[in-house]
Amino acid sequence: MRIAELEQRTGVSRYTLRYYEKQGLLTEVSRAGNNYRDYSEHAVKRIIMVRQLKSLGFSLAEIRALMNAVRSDTINCRDGALLMAEKRVTVELRIRELQDVRELLLQEQKRLEESARLHGQS
Repeated sequence: MRIAELEQRTGVSRYTLRYYEKQGLLTEVSRAGNNYRDYSEHAVKRIIMVRQLKSLGFSLAEIRALMNAVRSDTINCRDGALLMAEKRVTVELRIRELQDVRELLLQEQKRLEESARLHGQS
C-alpha cells in the first residue's frame, strides 16, 4: 500500500510515518521500481502498536528497543518484564489521576446544573 493509504488507515501523518521509518520503528517498507514506498499490511499493525505504546508513556527509544528485540527474538525477559512493570505502574497512576479529574468534573457539572435549576436557566 502507498503512504496515503497507510496515513488514512492509521491516522498518522506521512511526515510522522517517515520519521518512524527513519527511527527504525517501521521496517516493513519496500521500494517499488518507481522508488515509491510500499507498505505491507503488517505496517498498519506496527503503527497502531507504536501509537498505543506512546500513549502509555513509552518513549520512542524504548519502543524501538522493544521492537528490535522482538524482531530479532533476543529480548531479555527479565529486562522486558521490568520495563513492562515500570510502565504498568505509570499507567495505573495515570488512570487514578484521570479518575480524580473525572470526579471533579462530575461534581462541577452537578453544581452548575443545580445552580442553573435554582436560577431558572435551562
